[in-house]
Amino acid sequence: MKRALPVLVLSVAGLIPVWRYAPSQDTGAETAAPAPAPSVSSSAGPGGATSAVVAGSTVDTEKGPVQVEVTFEGDRISSVRMLRQPDHPQTTAAVPKLIEETLRAQSADIDTVSGATVTSDGYRESLQAALDAKG
Repeated sequence: MKRALPVLVLSVAGLIPVWRYAPSQDTGAETAAPAPAPSVSSSAGPGGATSAVVAGSTVDTEKGPVQVEVTFEGDRISSVRMLRQPDHPQTTAAVPKLIEETLRAQSADIDTVSGATVTSDGYRESLQAALDAKG
């Protein structure tokens, strides 16, 4: 009887990760659809500074699609907004860090957020597509 309680507790503790496991939606097929071309819109702001809003391509990751929209003031990145992102707790926590890094670096050369590697990679790819579309 003294061993029954610890065995029960350890069994439940071992099953919790199994219950929480969420398999990826990967079908195993590696068919890459061509990414839609990023869209660019621009306007003249105050003082003649040109502002442009560029949507990066949608990147399909194993966690879900990722797409960013970048606003430029002249040649500087003034803001980044997520148009599409996976509905995942790590992604939700990672997005503000990714945007902050982008504004600091003013490029797609940013670090991966620990725990959100897949989303970080998709973010960088979509961001780079937007930067390339801006020219």
